[in-house]
Amino acid sequence: MKQNKQQAGTVKKEAGNNSKKIDNKTDGKAEAKAGNHKVNNQKEEEVIHEEEELLEEVDNCSEKDIQLQEKLAEIQDKYLRLSAEFDNYRKRTLKEKMDLTKYASEGVLLKAIPVMDDFERAMAAMENSNEAEAIKSGLVLICDKFAEFLKNSGIREIEAINCPLDVDLHDAVAKIPVDDENKKGKIVDVVQKGYYLNDKVIRHSKVVIGE
Repeated sequence: MKQNKQQAGTVKKEAGNNSKKIDNKTDGKAEAKAGNHKVNNQKEEEVIHEEEELLEEVDNCSEKDIQLQEKLAEIQDKYLRLSAEFDNYRKRTLKEKMDLTKYASEGVLLKAIPVMDDFERAMAAMENSNEAEAIKSGLVLICDKFAEFLKNSGIREIEAINCPLDVDLHDAVAKIPVDDENKKGKIVDVVQKGYYLNDKVIRHSKVVIGE
């Protein structure tokens, strides 16, 4: 009888221990499940946060793209305007250059026209007058007037008579014998006068050299 009680107590004790083990296992599973749920929630929050950051970056990139496109369009517009302005400037300067070349002698020729007027008046006077002296005086006046015009335009005559031959100024077209030793190798006659324009030779003198 006593032995049966002891066996019953042992069974009861073991049942209690098993019950505790089951409870412990149940509690452990619940705690593990709760822990897993908490971890899943954290991961879900992290994923959501990353998605929000990514969307924000996409929005920023879209705004930057729009700004860059607007800036590019502005630069292209400025380039087209500058290109058109430069093309107009090139055409305008080309026309001005052509006009300058075309009318460069306008001032000089305008000053020469009065000399032509004087020649025409002299020709008319020669037809109606038999006085050679008067005609000569008129031609001398015209010649002096034209010489003054050339001088005012920067043109001056190249000296030649009795000067040594200078190939930079003179073109020798002939040689003639001379008795004066001082004239040998020098210019004794000018076939055609030469001229400077300021300091530049614009026409060489054609001369005859003594030998």
